[in-house]
Parts: sequence; structure tokens; C-alpha cells
Amino acid sequence: MGDYRNLSENDIDADPFIQFEKWYRERLGSGIMVPDAFSLATATPSGRVSVRTVLLKEYDRKGFVFYTNYNSRKATHLLSNHRGAMLFYWPESGRQVRIEGVTIKLSEEESDDYFNTRPRESQISSWASDQSSVIPGRHYIEKQYDSFRSIFEGKSVPRPEHWGGFRLIPTWFEFWQEREFRMHDRLIYTKKENRWIVQRLAP
Repeated sequence: MGDYRNLSENDIDADPFIQFEKWYRERLGSGIMVPDAFSLATATPSGRVSVRTVLLKEYDRKGFVFYTNYNSRKATHLLSNHRGAMLFYWPESGRQVRIEGVTIKLSEEESDDYFNTRPRESQISSWASDQSSVIPGRHYIEKQYDSFRSIFEGKSVPRPEHWGGFRLIPTWFEFWQEREFRMHDRLIYTKKENRWIVQRLAP
């Protein structure tokens, strides 16, 4: 159950990035497992939609950053249709944040910087897994992992060219607060030229 706190116009910031920071910091401090998880929706150029859970690794006014294999389904979608949507659902506080926008690939330098912070085992798995491809069985991916572990034994693991980040640049936000009797609060931010317009939606 949510806490049913009122989300009045006086309680929400005119800047959606500040509002997200406020709610997200509360989430990080809540002790919830995997607080950085969100659902990412992508689509092919013809409009076939797909959604999955990924992890938020960074955010600022430039956008929201996540990482993946560039051969994965999500990445091939985003490289051909740059629009994406994110959903953060936090049932413990009765909140949702929806974000829509366009995505860009991160620079090689940005992807390198993050890759170098990953645990060595995760670096190796980035080489071992051709993400989203069909494999003959679990034994295959484990053999691939062992092979690359041997290749990089005693060496630093470089970032594979097929692995890196995307940044979603928002054009629209919705902040949703659960309230009793389905009388939820919904506030949206729409970007018009260089400013954000805030509006309230019916629940």
C-alpha cells in the first residue's frame, strides 16, 4: 500500500529533474533491493514494441543512462528507432515515474569509463555473451565465459566494441502518486521549446 501523501501543486517542483531527484533519493535510501531498476520500452521502426527491466546507472540534466550489448534486441531497436520510454514503479511508496524521450549512443570514452568500474567477472561476461542470440544450452555460455576468462588471465579486460551505453533525453515526464479510492495524483511535464509545462491529469 502507498502512503497516500498528497501531491499538490505546491509539493512538486517546476523542474522535473529536481522532482525526480527528490523521489529517487528517497527510493535509494529506503533499503529496497535493486532500487535502480526500471522498465525500458523500445520499438522497431514499424512499431513492434518490446519491454524489459534494466538498471539506471547515471542521470543528470543531459538524460538517463543505461548500458547494454549493442547487438541486443533493445539496442537494435534504439539504433533504428531512437524513441524510448522508461517506467519506474515503486509500490512501497505508491509511486510511479514515467519518462519518454529520444535516445543517443554514449561516446566510446563514456562507455570505457563505466566499463572500467565494472567487476572483472561482469567485464568478462560482456565478451562471453552475444546478448539476445539463440544458444544451444547453458553449457555453451559457460564454455564461452571460461574461454574468455583464460584469454584475459593476468590482463586487464578491454571493453568490447559491441558493448556500451545509451542516454535517454526526456521530452515528457509523469509523476504518479497513489491515493485512496483510486483518486491518484498525476502530474505531467511536457517540454515546449526550452521550458517545461506542468499539468495535472485525471486519475
